[in-house]
Amino acid sequence: MNDERSPDEVLARRAALGDRDAFTVIVDRHGPALYRYARRMLDDPYETEDCLQEALAAAWSALPQFEGRSSLRTWLFALTAHKVRSSQRRRIRTALPLPFAPSEEVDTHAADPEESAVGADLVTALNAALRELPPGPRSTWLLREVEGLTYDQIAEVSGTTSSTVRGQLHRARAHLIQRMEAWR
Repeated sequence: MNDERSPDEVLARRAALGDRDAFTVIVDRHGPALYRYARRMLDDPYETEDCLQEALAAAWSALPQFEGRSSLRTWLFALTAHKVRSSQRRRIRTALPLPFAPSEEVDTHAADPEESAVGADLVTALNAALRELPPGPRSTWLLREVEGLTYDQIAEVSGTTSSTVRGQLHRARAHLIQRMEAWR
């Protein structure tokens, strides 16, 4: 069977048995979403890369114990969220805030550079508004609105309940609506 078309469950079983190619497909399939989530939670590209590498190393090691009670995607997000929280705790203890360097820049080769600049400004404003949120609501908003996870999946990733997820999502949306009012 072609690895790229294999279901996650099959790839997870194969990777658990040591199939590196199957794990590579898992990383290729889910890595970009995991990176996007961690990047917006941590604000620093180097810290994000370290965190994601730790999460994927943990996934490789723990795959033999993966029982499939949740989807592979949800399980990977849970591992990544755990590594993100650990990284945030280390940052708080060391008290070395890292500046946010937005990766979005104006595309000078775009058909409409002015539109590209406005889009980049919008993304920068959204990222700034997201950084103002506490980690819980920010994580919940990113997992729902950017990654498309269900409330139950987010609850599983966060180790909380669906009603807590709903509350955090409501607070995050209210905050973002207020902060992004100028962009309406």
